[in-house]
Amino acid sequence: MRRRRRIASDHDNHDRWLISYADFITLLFAFFVVMYAISAVSESKYRVLASSLGDAFGRSPAGGVAVPQLTQQALPAEVRQRTLKQQQAIEEQAHMTEVASNLLDVMGPLVKEGKVRVTQSRRGVSIEINANVLFEPGRAELEPQSLAVLRAVADTLKNEPFNLEITGHTDVVPISNSVFASNWELSAVRATSVVRLLADNGIATERLLAIGREASKPIASNDTAEGRARNRRVELMILSGLPDTVEEIPVKPNQPRP
Repeated sequence: MRRRRRIASDHDNHDRWLISYADFITLLFAFFVVMYAISAVSESKYRVLASSLGDAFGRSPAGGVAVPQLTQQALPAEVRQRTLKQQQAIEEQAHMTEVASNLLDVMGPLVKEGKVRVTQSRRGVSIEINANVLFEPGRAELEPQSLAVLRAVADTLKNEPFNLEITGHTDVVPISNSVFASNWELSAVRATSVVRLLADNGIATERLLAIGREASKPIASNDTAEGRARNRRVELMILSGLPDTVEEIPVKPNQPRP
């Protein structure tokens, strides 16, 4: 009877799966390194990525890894300009907030009484002063008690670079006397009186502009005495130094009609 030959086991192949497993682990590690790196590009992550990949695949790039320097000069000119403008806007806003705070300190009692309102917007800082703080009804000469307040405002602003718009406002009740033919004249002359005092107290005239708006910009109802009293006011607008965005529109010649 023929004996069966026993086939010898190939012991050399028992551990070959470890090689495939090690390759899989290496690739998995490399995958997570790449995912970490692309989550947010930075110089430090770039270095970690280059070093880890080199170690994972058992090689190092000859001469090291050239890492681009993330400098301001490397950014496109448009990006640098936009970043600079954003930084300027932040600094300008902070400066305007400081100016508004200083004006609140100067005019604190009148603010508490509701006769003065100080607000801030992107356009600048606005100071609204009730007309009865500054003038007698129907007149445009500054009252003596208003001079100290306006001089304090001038002292706060005279060393600032901002331009100022001073606007006179009235209510809808018409005026007609020997001095003013209408509320347009009254509002304009009241604004001019404030401009003159600010100029006399150290603010450069080229920074000042007087405007008369009559009753065209009410901030309260003219149907009540309280609303009309609030509408009679002078507004000092401290303009932000940020330039307005201006886009030139090309003018095309008219096409001849067919």
